[in-house]
Amino acid sequence: MKRRFNVVSLLLLAILVLLSACSSSKNEEASSGPSGSNQPGSSSAEASQKPAKQVTLKLGLPGSYDVTSKEIVDGFIQTHPNIKVEIQEAPWGDFTSKISTQIAGNTAPDIWLQENAAILGYGKRGVAEDLSQYIERDLNAGDYIDALFAAKTPEGQVWGVPHGINPIALAYNEDVFKQAGVALPTDDWTYQDLIDNAKQLTVKDQRYGFVGSSSITTGWFPWIKQAGGSALDESLTKANFDDSATINGLSQLIAGIQDGYFTDADFVKANGGEMDTFATGKAALMFFQYSQQVAMSDKFPNANWNVVKIPKSVDGKRYVPMVTNSWLIYSKASQDAKDAAWEFLKYYLSEASQAIVAKSGSTLPVRKTALDLLQDVKTKPLNKAAFTDGIAEGGVTLDENASWSEWRLKVQQVVNEMVAGNVKVEEGAKQIQTEVQKVLDDNA
Repeated sequence: MKRRFNVVSLLLLAILVLLSACSSSKNEEASSGPSGSNQPGSSSAEASQKPAKQVTLKLGLPGSYDVTSKEIVDGFIQTHPNIKVEIQEAPWGDFTSKISTQIAGNTAPDIWLQENAAILGYGKRGVAEDLSQYIERDLNAGDYIDALFAAKTPEGQVWGVPHGINPIALAYNEDVFKQAGVALPTDDWTYQDLIDNAKQLTVKDQRYGFVGSSSITTGWFPWIKQAGGSALDESLTKANFDDSATINGLSQLIAGIQDGYFTDADFVKANGGEMDTFATGKAALMFFQYSQQVAMSDKFPNANWNVVKIPKSVDGKRYVPMVTNSWLIYSKASQDAKDAAWEFLKYYLSEASQAIVAKSGSTLPVRKTALDLLQDVKTKPLNKAAFTDGIAEGGVTLDENASWSEWRLKVQQVVNEMVAGNVKVEEGAKQIQTEVQKVLDDNA
């Protein structure tokens, strides 16, 4: 009997040991795994129980502190003593020229910013880290405007997050409108209203109704969008320049310039540039990028002007082109450096940092609470809601994809020939279609 009892006791003891081992294994499995980006379920509470690891972060700043707020960078350094920040700065052009060599030699910074189209190209080449898991783990997308995902691909990768957003609105010179006895524009204007009023405001050889830009952001892109066209299809793999709506939009812009109620390049150049032409009353209206307000206020502090939302399109909707510079994390950086870079991006996207971005006036933040702060800003233009509400209503990128920089140049070359009268719009559109599609196919 005693022997039987001992056998039962040993069996019970073995079961208890086995259960204890399984429990321990599960606890270890739950708490183990790489920190940071690859573990969307990891909690900040667990991380805070461990001493902060010392790590070096190489931060690339093209344009230096003229582009990125020093206050934000200094704040990050102060609040993250475990992260040693090495800043690599240079004028924008010098930085972007050098970065290609650094990428080839695997000596690029751990994090830097560039034009959104360049970021998308880096993503395709394997240079940029996919931030979709980081965002899903640590950010509440509802706290941000949709432009947070400006660098998101149709397949779902997110190759960067915005440094800032630069949308356009319709600027008007109030003095010109008063002198002409024409009612000021409103948010209800359509593009046809813009055309009709531009004709009415034009005084031959003295004043034009509208600045007829032939560039992409304030020129041909918004004109083809408002007509129901597009540069590329939704997949960003097929050109759409031979579409009748796209051709109609191009025709409206070219007609305005050639028929004399939109400025031409010679007039703008003779009057010091687009902003100068508008500010001095040589043009009544222009598509105005948000970032231009700083230079406008510095150079023409007494100009009497304001903005409304970009006009409505033929379908009654509004399409507001946005230029975005984005931060990316270098995919070949060490995991520690990637984690540190993401800490910087979280700090940059925080309420406090985004408020600093808002106050700069040089770009729009992407956090909603920071955008709300602009309601109290009294610098010109007073109606900053034309920008913020505009992008909330219909903000769009410039059909950017990995080959954007290449196909955009193809379009621009032909559009310039259209404006000069050397190529008819229909013929030029066919040429653009062929050349752009070839670029897209070659980069597929």
